[in-house]
Amino acid sequence: MGKELVEKYPIAAQIYELCDGLRPGTLAQCFEGTQEELKETKNTQPCLFAMELAAASVLLEKGIHPHAVAGFSLGEVVAATVSGIFDYETGFRLVLRRGELMQYEAEKLDTSMAAVVKLTPDEVQEICQQYSDVYPVNFNCPGQITVSGLSSKMPDFFKDVKAKGGRAIPLKVKGAFHSPFMSGAADAFKKELAKVTIREGCVTLYSDVTAEPYTDHVAELLSKQICSPVQWERLVRNMIAQGVDTFIEIGPGKTLTNMIKKISPDIRALNVSEYLEEVEVC
Repeated sequence: MGKELVEKYPIAAQIYELCDGLRPGTLAQCFEGTQEELKETKNTQPCLFAMELAAASVLLEKGIHPHAVAGFSLGEVVAATVSGIFDYETGFRLVLRRGELMQYEAEKLDTSMAAVVKLTPDEVQEICQQYSDVYPVNFNCPGQITVSGLSSKMPDFFKDVKAKGGRAIPLKVKGAFHSPFMSGAADAFKKELAKVTIREGCVTLYSDVTAEPYTDHVAELLSKQICSPVQWERLVRNMIAQGVDTFIEIGPGKTLTNMIKKISPDIRALNVSEYLEEVEVC
């Protein structure tokens, strides 16, 4: 993740150097990490932060400044850092603790996540209500909702989804993120946030929990996000309603780009690599 950015842009290399200095091995994991390594959220989160902040730094250096920022799950900490709420080192240190705390909770029980497609939010919630330990957690885009729950309950849940006309796809993660299973991590992360300086941001930042811009209560919302559903579809619609007409995804791949296009097919959404290609051609 981010190897091309580092090879092409000195500012991206500087971000990786910063992160690698605070957590030795981050660069190696980003470039050479195995799938098994990167399944562990204590590894996934710092690697994603490094890559995403590097990409954002390249855009900023080229004079491309956002009118608003948002992030999906871990990406919200990156967005908060880009907005100026945290300095770069603080943002990365927070992500390290966030990953460790969520890893600790994930290892307590055998839990997992799955993406449910072809069903409405109400249909997914109706199925989840039949189980005491399965929760709808990420409202991604029309026809796609992620659930978290005990792994032992998932086979029966999958059957119920299929009977309803949907399909459940297991995700390659180890943990039931954004669910009540993460309450301990959320409480502990709030204590970590109390130790750092939270500044007034210079760019509008949207919250995954409320789908609205932050006004205050940064520590409360960023910690609550860990054990609360990600309201991504509603968040994107709210950004569009406020005039956002172009989205640039700074993470690896096109997952969010594709979600945004499903939410609003007429909106312009592209990955950072595509955007930089366009900028450099111009």
